[in-house]
Amino acid sequence: MKIATWNVNSVRTRLEQVTNWLQENPVDVLCLQETKVVDDLFPITAFESLGYQAYISGQKSYNGVALISRQPLVEVSQGFAPILGENLVGNFDEQKRVITGVLGDIRVVNLYVPNGSVVGSEKYEYKLKWLIVLREYLQNLLERTPNHLCVCGDFNVALEDIDIHNPKGRETKVMATDLERQGLKTVLELGLIDVFRKFISEGGHYSWWDYRTGGFKRNWGWRIDHIYLTPGLCDRATNCTIDIEPRKLTQPSDHTPVIVTLE
Repeated sequence: MKIATWNVNSVRTRLEQVTNWLQENPVDVLCLQETKVVDDLFPITAFESLGYQAYISGQKSYNGVALISRQPLVEVSQGFAPILGENLVGNFDEQKRVITGVLGDIRVVNLYVPNGSVVGSEKYEYKLKWLIVLREYLQNLLERTPNHLCVCGDFNVALEDIDIHNPKGRETKVMATDLERQGLKTVLELGLIDVFRKFISEGGHYSWWDYRTGGFKRNWGWRIDHIYLTPGLCDRATNCTIDIEPRKLTQPSDHTPVIVTLE
């Protein structure tokens, strides 16, 4: 089985790139983030024509997540509330950032973690609180499900200095501050393993390059798109790669796919 994650930065703008990639890389589940489209306008038929089913949670112009699966998924839910209840979640589901479903013995959780904008801003504080809710959500899933867990998506956090092309001054840069890293580490303490680091220990491997700096040509990137697995599932992983080819295309997403292969 292969599971991939890709922040496509508008699924309609990059539909041809995504569908071409799927034909060349027929993964079992593709987790999309930043689909940026309401559910009624999501291009479902384009994926159905390739033999995939689409499970979606979107909003106009911003955010949005989707699970594109070759086989039907069960126990699909959108947002935190179906697991945690609306009273605990509050307004954290207003932004469409969470979708989950089960395939075989694996529950896939697809996330688009808030960016945080500027350190100390209201959006930054929202991100830190969102990570706290995420921990509660995943803890509940782990307690109630017999399935292995695959948690993937755009986490908007570079967990280690080797995940940044130049970590100098990272303490003041959003996506790399100590508070963001600690927030994500607290989530991972539930027993989740960064499967990419099972195979690759050195730096220089990134999944996002800023448009504004011409970062891709210089490989001035960040590794912020992650796949985390529970231990038993991580044992089944035989490979985890970052496919930089889509980033070479004309008008690409600023992110590129990450793929895990499981026995």
